[in-house]
Amino acid sequence: MFPLSEPASARTDMTFHQMLERIRYEGAYPTREHAEDVTRAVLAALGRQLTGDDRVDLAACLPIEAALVFTAQIPDRQPLTGWGFIKDLAARTGGTPATTRWDTGAVLSAVAHLAGPGLMDRILTQLPSGWALLFGRAELIQAA
Repeated sequence: MFPLSEPASARTDMTFHQMLERIRYEGAYPTREHAEDVTRAVLAALGRQLTGDDRVDLAACLPIEAALVFTAQIPDRQPLTGWGFIKDLAARTGGTPATTRWDTGAVLSAVAHLAGPGLMDRILTQLPSGWALLFGRAELIQAA
C-alpha cells in the first residue's frame, strides 16, 4: 500500500521504476512492461490536454522519463471532457472504453499523488467536466 499523505518533497523523489510499480499495483497488471505501456499511452494523451504553467508544474513533479513522454505532445486547441478523453485514448490504443477507463485511473491516480492537492486543484480547474473522477477525486458541481 502507498501512503497518500506524504509531504510534497517526498513525492517528487519517486523514480520512474517506482511510479511504474505503483501503477502496476493499482491497475493489477501482470507485468511491469504492461504497466509501462499503459503509463506511456495515458501520459501522452494527458500531454495533449494541458497547457501553460499547470503543464510545466506537472512535468516538474513527474520522474524524468514520465515527464518526457508527457511533454513530447503538442496540446490540443480544445481539451476533451473526461469521457471524450477516454473515447479518444481507446480509439488511439485499440482498447475498449472500459479497459481504457481502468488504465487511465491507475495512471492518473499516481500522477495525482505526485502532483499533490494544490496542483491538482489548478489542473482540474483548467480541464472540462469529467476529469476529477479520472484522477480519483469526486466531481463537485456548484448548485446554480
